[in-house]
Amino acid sequence: MLKVEGLTVKYGNITAVNNISFEVPEGKIIALIGNNGAGKTTTLKTISCLLKPSNGKILFNDRDITGQKPHDIAKQGLIHIPEGRHIFPQLTVKENLIISSFSRTIKYKNFKLEIEQVLDTFPKLRERQKQLAGTLSGGEQQMLAIARGILQKPKLLILDEPSMGLAPLIVEDVFENIKRINKQGTTVLLVEQNAQMALSVADYGYVLEVGDVVLEGNAASLLEDSSVKKIYLGEM
Repeated sequence: MLKVEGLTVKYGNITAVNNISFEVPEGKIIALIGNNGAGKTTTLKTISCLLKPSNGKILFNDRDITGQKPHDIAKQGLIHIPEGRHIFPQLTVKENLIISSFSRTIKYKNFKLEIEQVLDTFPKLRERQKQLAGTLSGGEQQMLAIARGILQKPKLLILDEPSMGLAPLIVEDVFENIKRINKQGTTVLLVEQNAQMALSVADYGYVLEVGDVVLEGNAASLLEDSSVKKIYLGEM
């Protein structure tokens, strides 16, 4: 579904991403793991055309999307849920969900049914429909951000650090929802510092270090890799 070929991204004279290539097959969960400064977020922003690459190209469903407008990318079904959630704090939960319809052509009656389905997936959001989004807990805000993404009917859902700042039990809930979304037919590209959780739900993984892909493989095998255990899982 997604092919990144020879991608290089620079900030001035600093190379943030250095000639990386990877693929996201349809129906799978692919994880990009790495420490702060590895180039994970820069990679995602370039895929969704928020940044322009210095070199390389991005193919989505065999179509070159390199350098297109971000809103055109979203209309094609590539939906990016950024680090930090970026919900609308002064709007209610329900209003945040309704805004998701703006990228689509759909009758409101049909969209209301889709909202009901999403609220079935995230029952805590149903309880807080009339609550201002800015007053939600961190975990609830993350669920709201994911719910908004689902309502845009993604073919590929890109998630940037969905576990950031969340308590361990909430992290487990978030990742259970990611697995559920994938089983319902949505392909997922997941960026995480929490390598244990990311690789536990992913099919395949890539390890980024200072802008380079230094390791890749089946997610289960990466969990057992000694260097991954030492550097990313805190095991000696």
